[in-house]
Amino acid sequence: MNTQRSSELFAKAKELMPGGVNSPVRAFGSVGREPLYIAGSHGDRITDTDGNEYIDYVCSWGPDILGHAHPAVIGAVKRACENGLTFGACHEGEIVLAEKIQAHFPSMELIRLVSSGTEAVMSAVRAARGFTGRDRIVKFEGCYHGHSDGLLVKGGSGQLTGSVPDSAGVPAGSTENTLLARYNDADSVETLFGRFPEDIAAVIVEPCAANMGVVPPEAGFLQALRDITERYGALLIFDEVITGFRLSAGGAQELYGIKPDMTALGKIVGGGMPLAAYGGRREIMEQVAPLGAVYQAGTLSGNPIATAAGIAQITEIERTPDLYCELDRKAAVLEAAAVKAGLNVNRCGSLMTVFFTDKRVTDYGSALTADRAEYARFFGHLLDNGIYAAPSQFEAMFVSYAHSDEDIIKTAEIIAHYRKENRYGS
Repeated sequence: MNTQRSSELFAKAKELMPGGVNSPVRAFGSVGREPLYIAGSHGDRITDTDGNEYIDYVCSWGPDILGHAHPAVIGAVKRACENGLTFGACHEGEIVLAEKIQAHFPSMELIRLVSSGTEAVMSAVRAARGFTGRDRIVKFEGCYHGHSDGLLVKGGSGQLTGSVPDSAGVPAGSTENTLLARYNDADSVETLFGRFPEDIAAVIVEPCAANMGVVPPEAGFLQALRDITERYGALLIFDEVITGFRLSAGGAQELYGIKPDMTALGKIVGGGMPLAAYGGRREIMEQVAPLGAVYQAGTLSGNPIATAAGIAQITEIERTPDLYCELDRKAAVLEAAAVKAGLNVNRCGSLMTVFFTDKRVTDYGSALTADRAEYARFFGHLLDNGIYAAPSQFEAMFVSYAHSDEDIIKTAEIIAHYRKENRYGS
C-alpha cells in the first residue's frame, strides 16, 4: 500500500505542529506507524491522500453515526453558510437544537451550548461546585473528561499511550480537590464520601467508559452512584460526550434507566461540527450566568453552522426507527468474529474494543494489562487489509448506520483471519 503522500505531509507537519498533529492520538505513535492524511469520506469509507480507501471504524471518534457526509447534514451546513458563519449573537437555531436535545434528555431541564466536550464537562463541574458550595469532585481511574487541569488525573484515551501518565504543566493545586475512585467499584466511592462527607460537590462518570477502551458498567454500579450521591447531597454528572445519542436516542441514562443531575454531551449533537452541550436540573443551571454567579461564556457557542448540523443529524436519527437495532446487529457480527478468533472483546451497542489481555477488563487496572504491542500488530493487520480502526488500544471501534452488510462481513473475515497469526487467537 503506497502512502508516500501521507508521509510527505507528516514530515512537513512536524515542522509546524507539535509532533505534527493537532491531537495526540492522531500521531499513530502507539501503533508504530505514521498517520494517514485523509482527503475525503463518504458513507462508511474514507480515502487518504494517496488514493487508498478504507472501511472506517473511527467515524471521527463517534459523530458520524449516520456515516460520513450524510446528505441531510451537508445540505443543512451549506444552507446555513449562505447566511454567514457566526454572529456572536442569539439565533433561532440555538433554540431548535436545545429543544431537540431536551426531548431525548429530559434530565437536562436547562441547556447551555458550548464548542467542545472538554468545555462542556469543565463547565458542568464548575456549575456543580457553584450550586453545592463544595470544592471536591470524584472521578474514576481511566475515565477521560477532557483536558481541563482539574480532570487530568489518571485519565484514559490518548493519555494511556503517551509518554507521561497525566500531564506536565498542570499545577498540583489544580488537582488537589479531585478524588479518584475505581470504575465499577461503588465501595471505593463510598469510602471517599466516608472521608469527606460534606466536601464532595459531584461524582462525574462515563456511564459506559470508552476512553480506557470500552468498559461497560457492571450491574448495579450506576444505581449505587445515584444512591450514594443522593444520600450525601452531592450531584451525579454523566459524561455522555461519547455515549449521548450513541447508545440510544437518550444516551446511556435512557439505556440504563438512571437519571443524573447533570449531563455533558458532545460528538453527535454537533453533527460533526465543533459543538457540545451541558445541562441538568433547573435549579442547578440557574446558577450559571447571566442568572447566577457561575461564569461561563463563548463567542462561538451555539454558532449557526454547528447548530444547523446538529439539528439535521438529530432529525435524521429521529427519522430512522431501526437505527439502534441496526447498529447493535452490525456490531454484534464484529464481536462474534473476534470472539470466534479467541480475542477478548468488550462491547456496548455500537462501541467495541478488542483487548489483548487474558483478563476480563472491568476497570483501569485490568485495561492496563493489555499488550499494546500486540494491539499495534492487530491494528496493522486491519489497516493493511483496508480497515481503519482506532490507532490506540484504549479507544473504541465505532459502527455507523452507513456500514453495509458487505463491509461488516468483510471486516469480520479480516478480524477472524488474525487468529492464524496471533498467540491470543489459539
